[in-house]
Amino acid sequence: MTVTAELLVSSPSLPFVSFAESLPSNQLECVHGLCLGGDSQVFVVHLDPADGVTEDDLIALDEVVETTSLGRESGRDVYQLGVKLDDIVSEAFVPGQFAKAQIEPTIIVPEGWYEKKVVRDYDSFNNMRNHCDEHGIRVDLISITQDSPSPDEHSQYGLTDRQYEALALAISRGYYDNPRQATAGDLAEEMGISQPSMSNLLRRGERQLLTSTIGTQPSLTNPST
Repeated sequence: MTVTAELLVSSPSLPFVSFAESLPSNQLECVHGLCLGGDSQVFVVHLDPADGVTEDDLIALDEVVETTSLGRESGRDVYQLGVKLDDIVSEAFVPGQFAKAQIEPTIIVPEGWYEKKVVRDYDSFNNMRNHCDEHGIRVDLISITQDSPSPDEHSQYGLTDRQYEALALAISRGYYDNPRQATAGDLAEEMGISQPSMSNLLRRGERQLLTSTIGTQPSLTNPST
């Protein structure tokens, strides 16, 4: 099973956020390898020519230590940049937090970085988000979807695919936490179903898990003996 998450990553320490705010378009696109290695210092940025950014403008940025023009692609100016990262960024983006590198280019806007990542499972996403939070980097979830799970992951409990998906999402979003971090309505919205349907999926899934682990008629010990 893998999970695809769309995120907004925000921190004043992230490269190019202030720069994006200064552009007429208020955004730029980049590709980086931070999820493969926190010390990655090479960024490839794609800029709208209408923003009027020159190589001198880029090298003048505090975080840029080297620039190389790569020409123009798809109507945008492309530069390879050597970037000096703050320590918290290097420490937050460490190998192992993501199963794969970014699957789409990062869109940098004044609010932060919009990214789309593939993680191993919901727990991996939560671990990644908590790890970033510990380093002062906020990760806001925009959307999250799960691939079709392997039958081996839930067939032993007799769960259907949708029951498994609903329960996994509920756990990842804190539905079973105390205090509860999400409602059935919140989960239903993410899965694109009604709240009653979501509640029904959870209830049936919970019953199936209980039945598969303790049976339909568990033996009871007489408290008087």
